[in-house]
Amino acid sequence: MKDGGRSEGLNCWDYWGAAQLIVGHPFDTIKVKLQSQPAPQPGQPPKYAGAMDAVRQTLAAEGPRGLYKGMGAPLATVAAFNAVLFTVRGQMEALLRSQPGAPLTVSQQIVCGAGAGVAVSLLACPTELIKCRLQAQSALAGSGPEAVAVAVKYGGPMDVARHVIKSEGGMRGLFKGLVPTLGREVPGNAIMFGVYELLKQSLAGGQDTSQLGGAL
Repeated sequence: MKDGGRSEGLNCWDYWGAAQLIVGHPFDTIKVKLQSQPAPQPGQPPKYAGAMDAVRQTLAAEGPRGLYKGMGAPLATVAAFNAVLFTVRGQMEALLRSQPGAPLTVSQQIVCGAGAGVAVSLLACPTELIKCRLQAQSALAGSGPEAVAVAVKYGGPMDVARHVIKSEGGMRGLFKGLVPTLGREVPGNAIMFGVYELLKQSLAGGQDTSQLGGAL
């Protein structure tokens, strides 16, 4: 992507991110439910026998909307997520260039991607905490006399945020799991932008990729 087309490129990434969320969120909901369900008592079956059973129970108890619980927070922040990602990457590119407009090496793009990954982790961590709390609460509720009790019934993303800030250490509570988030975003973005640059340079036959066109 060229700097002059940054706004257009961000819009494309925003649409792609939103579409990815809409299609993939039900699968993520089922994953979180399976991961967060309490261990069954001896001799008792687990709450969900598998992925399809989790889908059936969710639809029966909550309807199709149950598969999209927790989507509001990541959907609301997808534009901000991409803006932070590409803005920080662009600033790091400017810092690493020997002179304005000079091409960067693949290694330098890896560094830029890693730095952008640090920045987006600070946004992704609280967003995903809220998402997972909303997705998991029905799995943790259980049923029967020995079921795990859920002390809090969240009304939505803002309700989760308010509860966490009030009862789990203030703003720091929203950043639980930051280290694993960094462990995903930093190498993930480093590899993504490094491979992207490597492919561009392979197509261009050298470090100067300015002639490849705005699509790249």
